[in-house]
Amino acid sequence: MGILDFLTGEFIDVIHWVDDTRDTMVWRFEREGHAIKYGAKLTVREGQTAVFVHEGQLADVFGPGLYMLETNNMPLLTTLQHWDHGFKSPFKSEIYFINTTRFNDLKWGTKNPIICRDPEFGPVRLRAFGTYSMRVADAAKFMKEIVGTDGEFTSDEVSFQIRNVIVQELSRVLASSGIPVLDMAANTGDLAKLVNTAIAPKIADYGLTLPEFYIENVSLPEEVEKVLDKRTSVGLAGDLSKYTQFAAAEALGNAGSAGGAMGAAVGAGMGMAMGAQMAHSGPWGAAPAAGAPMAPPPPPVETVWHIAEAGATKGPYGRGHLGRMAGEGSFARSTLVWSPGYAGWVAADTVPELAQLFTILPPPPPPGA
Repeated sequence: MGILDFLTGEFIDVIHWVDDTRDTMVWRFEREGHAIKYGAKLTVREGQTAVFVHEGQLADVFGPGLYMLETNNMPLLTTLQHWDHGFKSPFKSEIYFINTTRFNDLKWGTKNPIICRDPEFGPVRLRAFGTYSMRVADAAKFMKEIVGTDGEFTSDEVSFQIRNVIVQELSRVLASSGIPVLDMAANTGDLAKLVNTAIAPKIADYGLTLPEFYIENVSLPEEVEKVLDKRTSVGLAGDLSKYTQFAAAEALGNAGSAGGAMGAAVGAGMGMAMGAQMAHSGPWGAAPAAGAPMAPPPPPVETVWHIAEAGATKGPYGRGHLGRMAGEGSFARSTLVWSPGYAGWVAADTVPELAQLFTILPPPPPPGA
């Protein structure tokens, strides 16, 4: 092999790109004077696309595979150069490798709160954040609209613009959804689909697509969340008077451990005062109206009794009715009685409530009266 053949072989290009980063989207093949040899080999790996730019004009796009850069497989470039098939001089062109794999775990979030009208709370301010994945769907459009002549383009350079598009559409979707704030967590999946569908045309104008889009959380301002926590605590407490007694008992324990007997006395006084105030107050501790009489306690529930007589059950009778029967002589001490709560029949005089009926009976009338 002569020296000329050796030098010719040495000048044959092997053009490829191995990406060792996780955020590079576009890398330009660097060559002094952008001189690409005729017959050079171009290797495009899976997850890549190669774009030829000649004199500022996009010449060709190559998908994954091995290519020999000759005039017969580059018709557009041949037209631009007016080459003959025998022309073997180097041509000046730029080759950009574009990463078409997914860029995952990209963050987005609202910089300022979104004002929405909640059906339960009224006007509220909401914040939201989440993640998304991005990939290049149209390499030629991405080069024209976003990259330009940047020799090394990273995902950070375009993610800021995508976040702006996301937040704009998210604000519109949240404001028009009509979903209560307390139900947002159960509908984040549907909201994410609405947002992704709304931003898809704009993202496609950049030659990009968002394969995944997630809303991780929709939250209220910190001050509102504290008030909501208090409201939840009241709901969990249930009976406010019992909750006050529990709080007073807890204060006693804390005061006793902190200040001894004097602290316990102070805690007991506070607990008694709070209990009295809650007992004489309306809902949520509101004082009753001036001069309003206190409601009387409910009347006690009267116990009713059944009696067994001649193998039959009679009743139920109240205590007053049994008293009249005792006066008439049809209800005696030995009469068997039963009431709910008793295991079986018992004699009437064994029940303290009924035994009193026989002690207040008048004596029998004198003979001959």
